[in-house]
Amino acid sequence: MTDLEKYDDTFTTSFSIQQEDLKGLVYQGTPAWDSVGHMGLIAALEETFDVMMSTDDIVDFSSYEKGKELLNKYDITVA
Repeated sequence: MTDLEKYDDTFTTSFSIQQEDLKGLVYQGTPAWDSVGHMGLIAALEETFDVMMSTDDIVDFSSYEKGKELLNKYDITVA
């Protein structure tokens, strides 16, 4: 499984959404992506990719696309 597939799977599993819902998805763009859902997503991503994200990156993680950009800082290629 590629890093992009893992990333997508983490989103779809965390928020119970379909693959086609990912493009353009933003924080609070689906009922499940509230503040609690956000922390659950971050925890799942950290576990999936074996990283510890900085507080600034967690706060900046505001969309599906922004998450890809932020994970690149941790040498995770999800482009």
